[in-house]
Amino acid sequence: MLRSLDIRDMLIIDRLELSFQPGLNALTGETGAGKSILLDSLGFVLGWRGRAELVRSGAEQGEVTAIFDLPEGHAAHAVLDEAGLPEADELILRRINSADGRKTAWVNDRRCSGEVLRSLSETLVELHGQHDDRGLLNARGHRALLDEFGQLDALRSEVRAAWSARQKAHKALEVAQTALDAVRSEEEFLRHAVGEMRALAPEPGEDGALDTSRRMMQAAERVRTDIAKAAKALGGDGAEGAAGDALRWLEDAGAQLDGQLDAPIEALGRAMVELDEAARGVDDCLEALAFNPSDLENTEERLFAIRALARKHDVVPGELGTFAEGLEARLAALDAGDAELDQLRAELKSAGKIYDDAASTLSAARAEAAGRLDSAVMAELAPLKMERAVFETIMSETPPGPDGIDEVAFSVATNPGAPSGPLAKIASGGELSRFLLALKVCLTSGQPGLTMIFDEIDRGVGGATADAVGRRLADLAQGGQVLVVTHSPQVAALAAHHWRVEKRVEAGMTLSTVTPLGADQRVDEIARMLSGDTITPAARAAAEALMGV
Repeated sequence: MLRSLDIRDMLIIDRLELSFQPGLNALTGETGAGKSILLDSLGFVLGWRGRAELVRSGAEQGEVTAIFDLPEGHAAHAVLDEAGLPEADELILRRINSADGRKTAWVNDRRCSGEVLRSLSETLVELHGQHDDRGLLNARGHRALLDEFGQLDALRSEVRAAWSARQKAHKALEVAQTALDAVRSEEEFLRHAVGEMRALAPEPGEDGALDTSRRMMQAAERVRTDIAKAAKALGGDGAEGAAGDALRWLEDAGAQLDGQLDAPIEALGRAMVELDEAARGVDDCLEALAFNPSDLENTEERLFAIRALARKHDVVPGELGTFAEGLEARLAALDAGDAELDQLRAELKSAGKIYDDAASTLSAARAEAAGRLDSAVMAELAPLKMERAVFETIMSETPPGPDGIDEVAFSVATNPGAPSGPLAKIASGGELSRFLLALKVCLTSGQPGLTMIFDEIDRGVGGATADAVGRRLADLAQGGQVLVVTHSPQVAALAAHHWRVEKRVEAGMTLSTVTPLGADQRVDEIARMLSGDTITPAARAAAEALMGV
């Protein structure tokens, strides 16, 4: 519920503080007094797109603050949570428009975007008038209104989920078909290339291993002769044999010299051990360097073959094995492509069946809800003196989409037998007002916490019809809040709260003011609406009769 509205330096308002109440709130005044400026200011703080120039002439900036009561469970809490804004039991919206056109907004003293304001406004306020294309006159929104009336959110969510799955399956099939078509275009190349790869059978990293082996064999030819000489010098015919002879001679002599040769004998023994280890190591190296001359030739042939094939396919030689695996995978995909496509087609068919069933269920539920809505609106038209008019919700088939297969439009005929058509084209001003009010009564039931604003919705009607409009507005305001801008005394007389909007001139500047009216002031205002500037006793009596006082 809108609790207060504070306007500063907007258009012809210098400073205005309004406190609104639950129930039916009426704003009256002469044409041009500034009633529409109040709505422009409220729309500004709610982020609606409106007039470009709002700042009062001579002021540096205009500012509007609106405070709403926000009970627990109100839909605005979800918007605040998603936007990361602080939540409380009241919602304070403030927006500033500087003279150069810059706009800045705050929600509960936290900066926010105009988009967040507009999202909040959808949960807080619903403005409607004869020329409001944001609301019921916009046929593009009729399907959503019907779904809301029929409480079809769950069914619509199922349809959207089924549509998403169907689109995903369709995309998967499309991607697979495109990939298969691309592979088929190079099938001849693939089969030839895979044949070459299979014949050579390169392993990942094999180029490096072959190059290392080749270098070792080439080096072996150069160093093996020297190593063989060293092996001979260390062996039995060389150092190891000579050291063995020396050890034997010393041991024979030492037996006769009472230990004088023990130390040399021990040292020579240790040297024999080291010589033996060195000889074994050299022999092992000679064995490792031993290779068949054809091994070097074979290694070089394979290495050159791998590098030639790598150049042919423009890949690094060491990655040729991995490249071969990729070719094998592409060929396998080609060979298995038709089977995969059959599987994806089956999945798409299944997803399509699920979507069709969900969309058909939603369509049937919409048709049932449309019948209930038509009956409800017709029942509302009778008290508004339009019992001969016809309202009908027209459903037609539309291409499948995330919201189903139905197009929905509200159609009216003002008299039996007259052609029906869209609301905005068929109904006259007064008839349109009553159609919209009847629709509003039916479509806004069950929306607690919503402030409804009717901008001269009673235009073009008078007498008993205006009284019927006022009574429906008063009924609509029970347990909620309705603001109505009106020129009808019958409507104003039924309001629980009443404000008069008027203009004054101060220091050569036109300003607009809004005054809350007490009981006696209300009588005078309604009498003025009945008789004009001169309030006669008869007009006062008629005003009191309308008000029931």
